[in-house]
Amino acid sequence: MPDLRLISGNIELNLDLLDTPTAKAISEQLPITSKIQTWGDEVYFEIPVEVALEAGAKDIVEPGEIAFWVEGRCIAIGFGPTPISQGDEIRLAAHTNIWARACEDVRVLGSLKPGDPVTLEKL
Repeated sequence: MPDLRLISGNIELNLDLLDTPTAKAISEQLPITSKIQTWGDEVYFEIPVEVALEAGAKDIVEPGEIAFWVEGRCIAIGFGPTPISQGDEIRLAAHTNIWARACEDVRVLGSLKPGDPVTLEKL
């Protein structure tokens, strides 16, 4: 059973929380509403959470890994190459904390546009 749902327009993406300090901090702030930004095949959005970079933080992610960009205070979800990717890798702008996993294919986020509203809520 998924823990969270991300909703933007007609897109819904269910998420499973990982056992990390970042996941706990984000979960405590829900529900959160923000605005989508895009960078190549990545969507990200600012949230009111501040956490430290965790051991194991990384900038190259796998499809379905849900990241938190510490310096930008943003949830970042890569689903394909970004402007700094090499080849087909999903390279985010900085090392990020991985705090959740998507239950569905994150490529559905490719239709989102900058400024689209997004809500992250507990199930």
